[in-house]
Amino acid sequence: MLNLLAAGTMALSMLGGPIIIPTDPVPPQRIEIDVITVNGSGCPAGTAAVAVAPDNTAFTVTYSEYLAQVGVGAKPTDARKNCQLALQVQVPSGFTYAILQADYRGYAFLASGATATQRANYYFQGNSPTVYKSHPFSGPLDDNWQTTDTSEVASLVYAPCGELRYLNINTELRVAAGTSDITKTTSFVSMDSTDGSINTTYHFAWKRCNA
Repeated sequence: MLNLLAAGTMALSMLGGPIIIPTDPVPPQRIEIDVITVNGSGCPAGTAAVAVAPDNTAFTVTYSEYLAQVGVGAKPTDARKNCQLALQVQVPSGFTYAILQADYRGYAFLASGATATQRANYYFQGNSPTVYKSHPFSGPLDDNWQTTDTSEVASLVYAPCGELRYLNINTELRVAAGTSDITKTTSFVSMDSTDGSINTTYHFAWKRCNA
């Protein structure tokens, strides 16, 4: 088990719009997250790291080799990359949590005619997977990108109080050549970083458990 402790000095950026936070207080105890499993072509062993915000409101996942591509130099299997994380959030006694919002960042270079998709879903162990939320991109494109998945407060799915349930996070990047000339161009979409500046941020919604 890879145990990644809270990074107390890490600053997390809020990339999406204003977040409506439920009124229950954030637990004061320091949160830790254990990475139980990491699987997928987008996150080979040792290329994904997790850190918790100092105020317990969010955590980040940083990748270093998450890139899908088509065209010159690309293999057929490079067109789709995915990553499946199973996380154990060390929940303080008397609290439970849900994922309120997820902010994704990356970089894309898409030739004219090429397209790409970033998508993700989240669910607790023992529950049915949620529907993927997808975000498309179209070429020509040569720029940083960011997307946001949000959940209505009334529809949040919380981890069962007092039970050990892993949080499963599935992400995927796809690139399609479309009408682009793959003999002359390379199109790619990435969700990785070599300096830690590009990461995925997951925002917690905390709730007190009934006594």
